[in-house]
Amino acid sequence: MKKNKAITFILVWIMQLAVTAYAQGYRYGPAEKDFAGYLFAYFKGNAVKDEAVCFAISTDGYTYRALNSNQPVLDSKTISSTGGVRDPHILRGEDGKSFYMVLTDMTSSKGWDSNRAMVLLTSTDLIHWEHHIIHIQQRYKGHEDLKRVWAPQTIFDASVGKYMVYWSMQHGNGPDIIYYAYANKDFTDLESEPKVLFLPKNRKSCIDGDIVEKNGLYYLFYKTEGHGNGIKLAITDSLTSGNWVEQPGYKQQTKDAVEGSSVFKMNQSDKYILMYDVYGKGKYQFCESVDLDRFRVIDHEVSMDFHPRHGSVIPLSRRELLALTDRWGKPEGVDLSFRKNPILDGFYADPDVLYSHKTKKYYIYPTSDGFDGWGGYYFKTFSSPDLKTWKDEGVILDLKKDVPWGPRHAWAPTIAEKKVNGDYRYYYYFTAAQKIGVAVSDLPTGPFKDSGKPLIDFKPDGVKRGQEIDPAVFHDPKSGKSFLYWGNGYLAVAELNKDMMSIKKNTIKVLTPDKTFREGVYVIYRQGKYYFLWSEDDTRSENYRVRYGTSSSPYGPITIPENNLILQKDPTQGIYGTGHNSVLQVPGTDEWYIVYHRFNKPDGIHMGDAAGFNREVCMDRLYFDAEGSIVPVMTTD
Repeated sequence: MKKNKAITFILVWIMQLAVTAYAQGYRYGPAEKDFAGYLFAYFKGNAVKDEAVCFAISTDGYTYRALNSNQPVLDSKTISSTGGVRDPHILRGEDGKSFYMVLTDMTSSKGWDSNRAMVLLTSTDLIHWEHHIIHIQQRYKGHEDLKRVWAPQTIFDASVGKYMVYWSMQHGNGPDIIYYAYANKDFTDLESEPKVLFLPKNRKSCIDGDIVEKNGLYYLFYKTEGHGNGIKLAITDSLTSGNWVEQPGYKQQTKDAVEGSSVFKMNQSDKYILMYDVYGKGKYQFCESVDLDRFRVIDHEVSMDFHPRHGSVIPLSRRELLALTDRWGKPEGVDLSFRKNPILDGFYADPDVLYSHKTKKYYIYPTSDGFDGWGGYYFKTFSSPDLKTWKDEGVILDLKKDVPWGPRHAWAPTIAEKKVNGDYRYYYYFTAAQKIGVAVSDLPTGPFKDSGKPLIDFKPDGVKRGQEIDPAVFHDPKSGKSFLYWGNGYLAVAELNKDMMSIKKNTIKVLTPDKTFREGVYVIYRQGKYYFLWSEDDTRSENYRVRYGTSSSPYGPITIPENNLILQKDPTQGIYGTGHNSVLQVPGTDEWYIVYHRFNKPDGIHMGDAAGFNREVCMDRLYFDAEGSIVPVMTTD
């Protein structure tokens, strides 16, 4: 008995960890701060050819343009049992890299009480979908008098760490009731019997349920069916408790008949959009709210080049927008001018780039940006086999969880690969709470284990101002020694011990090149010469930029060329705040790239100081002339 209790306790503890991980953002893919657009999934009408999934995109949440010339993106005959699908509900998974869609398996040509099934679909790219048909009447006993299965939707239930599928069903002459069941781990089947999720206190029909979570409460918008006329709201703090507080009145802002409501949150905003199908008039209506109680019509702000029926909207990243338009074509009038740069999806800054000899891939280690006042607390890494496509490898170090001596301000990391006992190890130097730490891993993707204490938490002798931030690690191919550089307001260097986890304090030297030095040093070696690159000005300034100097030694002194400004803003392209770089040499070649951040485009230049913590990572070629001077970088967009 005690053993069973212990096992139960462990299972509950593991589940709590998983739920906490979801809540705190231990995930792959973009966070809300990184979203750049929207995907609208819908069907078009009651003709069999129109009972299919269509997609549209938007970059602002108000102007939507159909993909694939408003033709289906999935073949209904392939994915359904009836030859038609309706009411697509799409959801981004909690892991950030999965997508779920559920559909009514139905064609109205066979009658409104003709369907008994729904379709569950999964995808990792929004283009290729795996489908599974769930026929309720065949799957479960006790549903012999089942008449219809309508409008399924999905929500993640954090209390149990599972995806809940909910939908309305009518049995015999009874009311339409909203039921639920949890999906299995692979989202290929339902793992439990359907149970009642919601039935109004008046015990009359309700359909088209749509649930949105806000501040720990679940808001259920549903349509009254066969009585009244419109969309009502019920609220609970526990999805399966049965304790729903029904709100007075109707939420639609029209006297016309409506159905198929769906709520989505605007990106980087506290506003929500309630949209619904005004099916008798062949139009959609959009309403805006902050509290999910009071709504105002914003139809005059919305534009669509298609006529949707009962659909749903999810946020998209830049990369996801590009992937969809690469597959289905770019609709006319949609601005996707961010094709080459930025290279990472979302707000990131201070990138450090590495080629791993262990995995034969490239990696970028940035600051996680998009937090007010540079308030990020975790680090991610991104991998690429070709410097073109970059994969989010997830969180590799979380200051709140992994670094008790510095649980805030996760800034400006750098990494070194070193062979130890015949295998490669990775030493990750990072800024935390304005101190520099070091963590280690056997893989470039982590997880990394912190050393347990700061490596640099002091100012070098003679330095009175500045901060101990922005580390850069450099391995000298001539001496075989490794060095750590750091500093804001000053530039310091020290030789690392062979363990790469400590410095030789008697080797500390201040190298500040001139008054243009602010921060973000990076050191490379090429053809017998050491190059020191650094950032000038403040990262909140549009004039943040990169200069360089050279030396015959990793310890300086640094010689400053006459024309040493190599990376700066280009107002003609709308590019501002270019700085804090790293440099990559493609192994075995004299091909070089500079990786840096800039203000996010096009909004950054209008954001004031906030532009300095809403930045994006870019990459361009770096060239040297015949004399070994760095040629000013031609920034690209």
